[in-house]
Amino acid sequence: MTSNLVPDLSDTSIAVIGLGYVGLPLAVAFGKRRRVVGFDIDSRRIRQLREAFDATRECTPEELREAKHLNFTTDPDELRNCNIFIVTVPTPIDANKQPDLSALLSATEQVGKVLSRGAIVVYESTVYPGATEEDCVPVLERTSGLNFNSDFYVGYSPERANPGDRQHRLSDIVKVTSGSTSEVADFVDRLYQEVVPAGTHKAPSIKIAEAAKVIENTQRDLNIALVNELAIIFNRLGIDTEAVLEAAGTKWNFMPFRPGLVGGHCIGVDPYYLTQKAQSIGYHPEIILAGRRVNDGMGAYVASQLIKMMLRRRIHVEGSNVLVMGLSFKENCPDLRNTRVLDIINELRDYNANVEVFDPWADPEVAKNEYGLALVSQPQKSTYDAIVLAVGHEQFKIAGASEIRSWGRDQHVLYDLKSVLHPDESDLRL
Repeated sequence: MTSNLVPDLSDTSIAVIGLGYVGLPLAVAFGKRRRVVGFDIDSRRIRQLREAFDATRECTPEELREAKHLNFTTDPDELRNCNIFIVTVPTPIDANKQPDLSALLSATEQVGKVLSRGAIVVYESTVYPGATEEDCVPVLERTSGLNFNSDFYVGYSPERANPGDRQHRLSDIVKVTSGSTSEVADFVDRLYQEVVPAGTHKAPSIKIAEAAKVIENTQRDLNIALVNELAIIFNRLGIDTEAVLEAAGTKWNFMPFRPGLVGGHCIGVDPYYLTQKAQSIGYHPEIILAGRRVNDGMGAYVASQLIKMMLRRRIHVEGSNVLVMGLSFKENCPDLRNTRVLDIINELRDYNANVEVFDPWADPEVAKNEYGLALVSQPQKSTYDAIVLAVGHEQFKIAGASEIRSWGRDQHVLYDLKSVLHPDESDLRL
């Protein structure tokens, strides 16, 4: 590689491909100081952003207006004058829990069509180790007609977004960076330093950076799986799990994980990327997949506990009205990606229960399009045979047990999955 092909930091034009929870904050941060083209295929999303409205609530209208050098578009031709491409599209799993790289490869093909000599393509999407160079680079070469590491280069800087978290944002979290050559790695690292005051960590290779990303959330997944299994054991023993965790938490090195549903764009997905890659090289992971089985089964477990309590109270499950409070994968966040609340809903519907869902954070249009669910705008008084407090939104904490109970019939069951209420105020806790 010759150094004159690598862009100078003073002469960069950035394109951010995918303007979701990861891409938009990044585009806004760079757009305050550099020319940035924010590209997304969702025309509704682009219209909203042009009006300084972010449906994900990650960026305020003021932050969007401050990014004076940022332009939003759905037109791929507007990417042609860019020499830095940052790809931040989703990498979910399919129905068989296999990595789905379709959006990533589609975005890569789009970038390849406008790629010019000396350009750098940086990936932030979660992938298994090797995907950037083994899956994406060949697409870039094929669509651009250019040669890797002589005509164009790649980097990988895994996203560490935490939707809904106002304390740990892009600027506050150390950014892992990497590049396909040492010179490109230096360039990518310096570029991100401009928008990440918390600092950067330059990994020795792209594969190491990719692996670091997937194990971050695999570790959290396993820790939550352990606590979920403990909750099942303690429930059978008639012991309050939250009280046990509070007592154990008095030791300085006890890790404060809590039981619950594990969904979202990372923790419930990333382990499958690592296990798929492991299996492709002949190794069958035991611990990682065991943790996944426990966490994937929690929705059915919650539904079974609720049904048992309803039957003990002689409440007919078939034809019953059940209110599920919360649909997003975590509290105080509209993100519905890979929400495992859906597992509870589907399980209850298998018993012919009538399930209504209330979530003041979720976008009703997204809920309808993604899951076929029509959210209720406000629960009705004295209506429900069972209520599941599935997500710990602030609005639910403010409402309190008295108001929540008022939505139930004289005889009903209240399951506080997230320990939002005092132990004496609910009938069941996880």
